Amino acid sequence: MADTAGHTVIHTRRRRSIRAAADAFGGPRTGTRHPLVAAAMVLPMAILLTITFGGWEAVVTQASSVAGMLGR
Repeated sequence: MADTAGHTVIHTRRRRSIRAAADAFGGPRTGTRHPLVAAAMVLPMAILLTITFGGWEAVVTQASSVAGMLGR
């Protein structure tokens, strides 16, 4: 049979050190973010990338296709 007790101790210590590091840098936040907050975080970068790489026509085409499928 394999020696698993040593591995368990190592993994437990590693998890504790990872948790301690995460807590030192603010840690992961639990809970959910409001969809409008998420959109406000993503949209500026999306707009910047769209303008930078010239994908505005593709965005408009996709948006009109989605609007057409929704019946608007």
